[in-house]
Amino acid sequence: MQKVYLDNAATTQLRPEVIAKMQAALGVYGNPSSTHSFGRSAKTGIEKSRKTIAKYLNAHPAEIIFTSGGTEADNMILRCAVRDLEVKTIITSKIEHHAVLHTAEELEKEFGIDLWFVDLDDCGNPRIDHLEELLNKNDSKKLVSLMHVNNELGNLLDIEAVSNLCENCDALLHSDTVQSVGHFEWNLEETKIDFLTAAAHKFHGPKGVGFAFVRRNSGLKPFIFGGAQERGFRAGTESFHNIIGLEEAFVQAYDNLEDEKKYVSGLKQYFTAQVKKELPGAKFNGLSGDMDKSTYTLVSVCLPFSQEKSQMLLFHLDLKGIACSKGSACQSGSDKGSHVLTEILSADDLAKPSLRFSFSKYNTKEELDYVIGVLKEFSND
Repeated sequence: MQKVYLDNAATTQLRPEVIAKMQAALGVYGNPSSTHSFGRSAKTGIEKSRKTIAKYLNAHPAEIIFTSGGTEADNMILRCAVRDLEVKTIITSKIEHHAVLHTAEELEKEFGIDLWFVDLDDCGNPRIDHLEELLNKNDSKKLVSLMHVNNELGNLLDIEAVSNLCENCDALLHSDTVQSVGHFEWNLEETKIDFLTAAAHKFHGPKGVGFAFVRRNSGLKPFIFGGAQERGFRAGTESFHNIIGLEEAFVQAYDNLEDEKKYVSGLKQYFTAQVKKELPGAKFNGLSGDMDKSTYTLVSVCLPFSQEKSQMLLFHLDLKGIACSKGSACQSGSDKGSHVLTEILSADDLAKPSLRFSFSKYNTKEELDYVIGVLKEFSND
């Protein structure tokens, strides 16, 4: 049986170069906070990684805070902004990752902040005119949190328009860029964003490590207490080998970005064309079928299958060795449908199965042909 992995938005395969760097890093066992040579060796590696990441993002090394991943980074930024920066209002959308939505909902309960949702158009894009209206609604200190690449639809946010609007309205801007960092260029000297987040395992790095970008002089205070690690923002002994793996994956992603983006874009373009040709009635959710307005790494497809057949679809694909998802990996095991698709699809389309296929440099057109063949066969059964 052929094995085809098309769930790269959930997690990605480790690059061989990353594995090699991490294996070597396991031999550096000193505590980075120790002052002896063993500790200094680890500390030097961590600071080198911080400087490397900052250089590629055109940021300052002090603005990179290593975390356990995107979820922790989102929690840290939102919670600390409310606690430390007198944020009274969070403006977000109903199709954000739950790391943002659930955190904002808890902050509303805990601190009594206002939680406002920007209106979406039919494709799931935040309406900039409504965002401007919300930003000017009153004089409260506001934080806007909108993801750059939606993890289920692939829609691309006009981050420059949003950042300019936030700057003009004296609002803070946070973006969950977990699906974006490693796949798109960032120049944080030019883009006026206050906070962003990343996770290594979304760009062929290890799980359990990521970072937050926190602009200098933000005023944020420690999130985890107990030590002076990460310039006091996050206490606890750093995961040295994971940080080294993150750095290598980050460097590989950006040094090869042009070629790999071209290759993966070609896969998505081919797949969308084959879906249109071989599966009449299929629809692309949001803007995921638009190569210019969505990420090149994923596509979300509403398939023209009956409700009865749809209940067996993922199971059938798994039996055929095909890995994809109904939505984000964080939703698996839940009886609830996708909160993202619920916001933008009609009742008729919600009754049909929607699948997210996400691509990487390790996929091939032959694999996509196999997937299309399995879906076509399933539709004809």
